[in-house]
Amino acid sequence: MSGPRPVVLSGPSGAGKSTLLKRLMKDHEGVFGFSVSHTTRNPRPGEEDGKDYHFTTREAMQEGIDNGEFIENAEFSGNMYGTSKAAVEDVRAKNLICILDVDIQGVKRIKETDLNPIYISIQPPSMEILEKRLRDRQTETEESLQKRLEAARIDMELSKEAGVFDIVIVNDDLEKAYEELKEILNEEIKKVQEAK
Repeated sequence: MSGPRPVVLSGPSGAGKSTLLKRLMKDHEGVFGFSVSHTTRNPRPGEEDGKDYHFTTREAMQEGIDNGEFIENAEFSGNMYGTSKAAVEDVRAKNLICILDVDIQGVKRIKETDLNPIYISIQPPSMEILEKRLRDRQTETEESLQKRLEAARIDMELSKEAGVFDIVIVNDDLEKAYEELKEILNEEIKKVQEAK
C-alpha cells in the first residue's frame, strides 16, 4: 500500500471521536480522507449510505469477510462493522491520510496487518461522564446503552495496555484534546500538504 500513513482512531462511543474528527477534517480540508466502514445496522437519522457507512446485509458482508476483503471487522450490539481494503485504498490513492474509526477489536486486528498506521485512542474522563454523554444523545434504548457502557469499560481498560496505542488522549477538554490530536498528526499533515 502506498500513500500517507493511515490513522487508526479508537475509543468508546461517546468519547468524542466524531466531534474531533469532524473538526480535524474541516480545519485541514484536502488532507484527510475518511475510510467509510461497512455495517449491517440500520441508518440513523441524517446518515447517508456511502458517506457515513456502507449499509449492507449480513450475507453480503460475511461474503466479503470470507473473501479476505476486510482489514478488520467486529460484531457489536448484534450488528456487524468492518473496514474493507478497498475503502482504505480509495483514500490513500488520493494522497490523503486515511482515518479509520474502529473499536478495540478492530485495533487488534489491524495490528496483524501490514498497514502500519498511527494508533490513537480517544478516551472519556470517566465512565460517569461517558454515560451522561450517551444519555444526552437520546439515540439509545436502555439495553443498547448498557451494552455500549460495558464495551466502553473494556475499551478503557485495554487502552491502558502498553504498546497498543501510540497515544491515548483523554477528552475532558475538547480544545486540549484537539490540540493533542493535531500535534501527533502534524508530521503526516505536512507531508500531504507538501505533496500537493
